[in-house]
Amino acid sequence: MSTGAQEMRSAPGAREFDEFPLHRTLGLKLEEARTGFARIRLDTSPLTLGGVGGSVHGGVLAAMVDIVMLRALFATIEPGDQPAGTADLDITYLRPALGKRIYAEATVLRKGRQLAVTEVSILDDSGKLCAKGRTIYAFRAGS
Repeated sequence: MSTGAQEMRSAPGAREFDEFPLHRTLGLKLEEARTGFARIRLDTSPLTLGGVGGSVHGGVLAAMVDIVMLRALFATIEPGDQPAGTADLDITYLRPALGKRIYAEATVLRKGRQLAVTEVSILDDSGKLCAKGRTIYAFRAGS
């Protein structure tokens, strides 16, 4: 089972989310989670800075899109849903993500039986939009 599927099945709360090894390594914290919405925070560090002008590396921002999507989608999972993984992830970089804290907010736009679509905004610590992401998450057909 993939890490994302494991995370979905285990219903992590804020403490479990924050202590997950990848999240801890990157400096991610869960700030808010409710059905169809999640907000995470990245406390920047030398590990995450590597983008243009000392901004957060674009790969880290893309990882944030995938991670926050999973958390927003988790509360929409119904009995019989079988997570199959991220089918598509798109990110558009609008400006360098600068500052001590960067935020990612995911909203589930639609969840069907086999696909869920989310939209993600990446914001700097002054609230400026730095990137927009979109994901499609797949579910296996139930038996």
